[in-house]
Amino acid sequence: MLTTPDGRYIVVRGRLWRATSPHLSATQKAQAVGDLMAARRAVAAAAGRADALREARRRVDQAKRALGERGPVWWTDGAPDYNRRMIQRSPYAAWYAATSAGEAEGDAPGGEGER
Repeated sequence: MLTTPDGRYIVVRGRLWRATSPHLSATQKAQAVGDLMAARRAVAAAAGRADALREARRRVDQAKRALGERGPVWWTDGAPDYNRRMIQRSPYAAWYAATSAGEAEGDAPGGEGER
């Protein structure tokens, strides 16, 4: 997995996704990851039932917020959030273009996520 130098994002198919907060304890992280996996299973099991699907998606959102992947950013220096943006349209573009790890990880510029 390719992670930005500041540890704020992971790169998946050329897109930035906010990384889990490093401020969580191992116990907090394990609990939130377990909650997320259970919620994702509930999403799959809710097929065709709107109320169950809505509740399962709410649980996914809650778990991702607990992990720091959604909601307020977990860093404190005032830097903006580039979550879900294409890396080529972010301040990380030059770093990404210069890294050979992007190609090794299947995250090379111009890859599948590029549109």
